[in-house]
Amino acid sequence: MDEEYDAIVLGTGLKECILSGMLSVSGKKVLHIDRNKYYGGESASITPLGELFTKFGAPQPDETYGRDRDWNVDLIPKFLMANGQLVKLLIHTGVTRYLEFKSVEGSYVYNSGKISKVPVDQKEALASDLLGMFEKRRFRNFLIYIQDVKEDDPRTWKDCDPHQLTMQQLYNKFGLDKNTQDFTGHALALYRDDDYLLQPAILTVRRIKLYSDSLARYGKSPYLYPMYGLGELPQGFARLSAIYGGTYMLDKPIDEIIFENGKVNGVRSGTEVAKCKQIYCDPSYVPDKVKKTGQVIRCICLMDHPIPNTKDALSTQIIIPQKQVGRKSDIYVSLVSYTHQVAAKGWFVAMVSTTVETSNPEIEIKPGLDLLGPIRQKFVSVSDYYEPTEDGKESQIFISKSYDATTHFETTCLDVLDIFRRGTGEDFDFSKVKLDLGDEEQ
Repeated sequence: MDEEYDAIVLGTGLKECILSGMLSVSGKKVLHIDRNKYYGGESASITPLGELFTKFGAPQPDETYGRDRDWNVDLIPKFLMANGQLVKLLIHTGVTRYLEFKSVEGSYVYNSGKISKVPVDQKEALASDLLGMFEKRRFRNFLIYIQDVKEDDPRTWKDCDPHQLTMQQLYNKFGLDKNTQDFTGHALALYRDDDYLLQPAILTVRRIKLYSDSLARYGKSPYLYPMYGLGELPQGFARLSAIYGGTYMLDKPIDEIIFENGKVNGVRSGTEVAKCKQIYCDPSYVPDKVKKTGQVIRCICLMDHPIPNTKDALSTQIIIPQKQVGRKSDIYVSLVSYTHQVAAKGWFVAMVSTTVETSNPEIEIKPGLDLLGPIRQKFVSVSDYYEPTEDGKESQIFISKSYDATTHFETTCLDVLDIFRRGTGEDFDFSKVKLDLGDEEQ
């Protein structure tokens, strides 16, 4: 350990593992340390099932749950956008060779007391029960506009310059009602609140394009999920880092982060010291450099049936936009099952999550739980949400945010790319990655 590194990464949460891979690919000498014996940090996958029950202080599961080791339950499940940044990174870096993905079967939105499939193309818009007859036409025209827009070609803007108009103005141009705006912003563009309405429309146009491009890749929904759960992802990126020369150490306590003249200089574990120019880490390693900005409630639900009204989908996402239930933040529901090798045959794992707004968080997720039907076992956790208090440029310590309530990876990717930009002074260059990693594993 007594060497000098360009960067030391602390923690093996998914964000830290992605950063470690990106930094290694960019030619940096990286040391990656975690105090835990396992990958994943707070975003780990728990196996066997008995361990999950133990973690939440519940009596051990009986034999009706099938084989204990067939379970692999994510503490913070998230789906990947098929055409999103994380999948691009996985493909570009060759990490996909270690992983197998399955398409998520359905994408739904809660509206007026029931769930409906999210319409993403003209055909679905015309068939959707979310929209009245005249609204269907308006929404169809809106989707055609989105599909045709090319950012740098004014001829495709049709008198609606998406760089100049706010999103609210663009909605108004197409005469879309509040209901349509609601599911478009939250279930298609995946915004968590309505601040986006006052921002340039181009930002939302990009997000809707990402959704429809992702959907076009596999058809059933825009989302993918790895077989055996998300725990496979950090390990994939760890392998990537190792291929590019990164060094990994698990089960290694960090006793001190060493500073010199206000700048990071290294880390100490026992009597060993590793020198470095930069540190990348999760909030738990630097409690004095983060602030709590909120809380997230998550409820893991084990069920022996799919979610009602989803055509018996074996995996799905449901978004409950905040206005539909009189809240400030959306509620997210995700479902995976035995088809992803994360549960015993015939079993399903649902997750309901949201940003905490009251002193009684469990009541806040009730609209999500009510959609699930009978629940055999549930595990509730409330986590603090931390953000760094500095950008890291002075101290050279770059800290990730905690994981939010969303059930997709888009916000996670934005955080990782932002940290990389702050730490290196440049955007990550996807073209630097060897497209084929050769036969190093043969």
